[in-house]
Amino acid sequence: MRSARPVGSARLALKSGAGSDRGTRMVERAQDVGMVQAVSPLSKRALRRERRRKLTQDAWNLPNILTYLRVVMIPLVIVLLERGTKRDAIYATLVYAAAAITDLLDGFLARKLGIVSVIGKFLDPLADKLMVMACLVWMTTIGRIQAWAVILLLMREISITALRAIASSEGFVISASDSGKQKTALQMIGILLLILAYPYHLRLLGIDLGVVDLVLVGRTLVFLSLIMSFLSAAEYVALFARAVEHKEAQEDAEDRAEEEAERKAAK
Repeated sequence: MRSARPVGSARLALKSGAGSDRGTRMVERAQDVGMVQAVSPLSKRALRRERRRKLTQDAWNLPNILTYLRVVMIPLVIVLLERGTKRDAIYATLVYAAAAITDLLDGFLARKLGIVSVIGKFLDPLADKLMVMACLVWMTTIGRIQAWAVILLLMREISITALRAIASSEGFVISASDSGKQKTALQMIGILLLILAYPYHLRLLGIDLGVVDLVLVGRTLVFLSLIMSFLSAAEYVALFARAVEHKEAQEDAEDRAEEEAERKAAK
């Protein structure tokens, strides 16, 4: 249907031009329009291919590859935990520590290389939560931590993730607080000790600590991280409430200013 219009235009040009140069130029111009319209679907396909190519490049940049690697490490840690030997516990600890290092490294590389991707923004925090929660949930089945503590941590993580999503839709960014960072550090060290699990004879700075039950120490750190997690959650809720109040105050002020301007214009 679109190609019929240029043809009609060409016929009108021939009738009015009667073989003149002007008529010829109009025919050529009409044909050119027809050619452009004919290839436009190809251009759309080319644009779609270009978008897919960019999405592929976005998905397979170096920081995102490290994030994928971290996700792949999750079942490996679980398998080693299930096997349950002392050697497997050491291997699982090393894998978990490597995952934590990739978490630090992919953030550093993304900032250093200036690579910011939608996929990375989504997957990076998701991979962290999957690793932490998968390990904690599995360790409840082998008796290394109480289920109630893991349930509370899950509730907190899901609630704060939902709050951050709502804040983002409203144009706010809730950054990690100091207590949130402390929670993360305590949680990571606690999980490492829970994975190691077995009693070890330890020395610290030349001091003989004797045989230390790492499960007990790990539980203590996870419980401390639970307290810090709820403190940080309260901070995030308060920040969100203040941001909403500030936004509403700004909108009210703008509405009053517009009404005042309209009254002055009416006078």
